[in-house]
Amino acid sequence: MQLLFGMRPLDRFLTLGIESSCDDTSIALLEGQRKILSWNISSQTERHAAFGGVVPEYASRMHLEAILPLTREVLANAGVSDPARELDLIAVTRGPGLMGSLLVGVMTAKAFAQAWGVPLIGVNHLEGHIFANVVDHEELDFPFLCMVVSGGHTEIVLARASGDYQMLGATQDDAAGEAFDKVAKVLGLPYPGGPVIDRLAKQGDPKAFHFPAVLPNIEGLNFSFSGLKTAAINQINTLRQKGAEVPVEDFCASFQAAVVRNLITRLEQAVEQTGVKSVAISGGVAANSAFRDAVATHPGWNAFLPSKMFCTDNAVMVAAAGYAAFMRGERSDIGMAADPALDFGEDEVI
Repeated sequence: MQLLFGMRPLDRFLTLGIESSCDDTSIALLEGQRKILSWNISSQTERHAAFGGVVPEYASRMHLEAILPLTREVLANAGVSDPARELDLIAVTRGPGLMGSLLVGVMTAKAFAQAWGVPLIGVNHLEGHIFANVVDHEELDFPFLCMVVSGGHTEIVLARASGDYQMLGATQDDAAGEAFDKVAKVLGLPYPGGPVIDRLAKQGDPKAFHFPAVLPNIEGLNFSFSGLKTAAINQINTLRQKGAEVPVEDFCASFQAAVVRNLITRLEQAVEQTGVKSVAISGGVAANSAFRDAVATHPGWNAFLPSKMFCTDNAVMVAAAGYAAFMRGERSDIGMAADPALDFGEDEVI
């Protein structure tokens, strides 16, 4: 059985993952690359819903309240009584994200690393989302394309190997999940809007309203959702100004179809340009039923969809990405800082 530097066997290697990049606090304990020993999330969604979105100051305070109790619970559930002797690595999201939220996770991880004498590694949140699929699909091999789609991200990444990534395209304005939330708010739907639109769309006609396809004059494989969002809001306002009632189910179905059409078109272009036909998706919008169906049934693709529980920000993906980085020789020191604008991959757009 393979050993790492005289430590426990690699398949018994224990990584504590910490995720606090936005509005969910998550702690996980991973054995090896995929075996989840214990995992929990403290969601802030209901507490931010009253404001119609995430309030950064409020989010960071709730992370402070949740992170230590969650850690104690996760360790206890896994039977870890002596972290200094039993843990091999602490992996924490260091960016991108909300500065206050990131600081809570990073400073907690650094304190644990110092107190327990355990190695520390900072993880890029986007790499974490890529590894949500690695955890969930043992058969997923490099290279593959991964589209990360959430309220804060819409990117296509070519994952050539562990630690070797190329950013092929990113949103130039609103992310897809952000567009869902903003349109839902104008419709008077509760926050977060994406899951509500998905649910209502199942009872609607996706051809009832017309929306623009992928916008012209967008460089390479980049995205723009501001025009689509504005077109949707203008249609809602026009109907209301005429005294007409907005057919919410039909509108949700049509808007969702337009968003998915944009995403699938860019994925098709990425497959054509790279020749890579293994396609994975991740992030909150990867839980959208129409998007999942479109990817899963696309002819010619070898599609990988994460379980819906791995679509949200979670510490399992952070632990998995941290483990992979540690195995390829990466290390972080105690001076590591949170970086809300942390870069990822190469800037080249093909």
